[in-house]
Amino acid sequence: MGFSVTEVIGYIGSLGILLSFLMKDISRLRIVNTIGCAFFVFYGVLLNSVPVIATNSIIIVINIYYLLKPAKDE
Repeated sequence: MGFSVTEVIGYIGSLGILLSFLMKDISRLRIVNTIGCAFFVFYGVLLNSVPVIATNSIIIVINIYYLLKPAKDE
């Protein structure tokens, strides 16, 4: 049984997101999500699909903003 690259990336990404939730590490979750979105931006370019590229690019920018934003001291 052969798997396509998309399926393998999907399974690895889903496992990464699940592990991040279990560890309650939101920064790791954002990193995994950003990598997944970057893959779909590349995939959208291959398909010439502007909505896929735009949506995933916006999510990447939001994730990077929150990863780089300094945490508030409370």
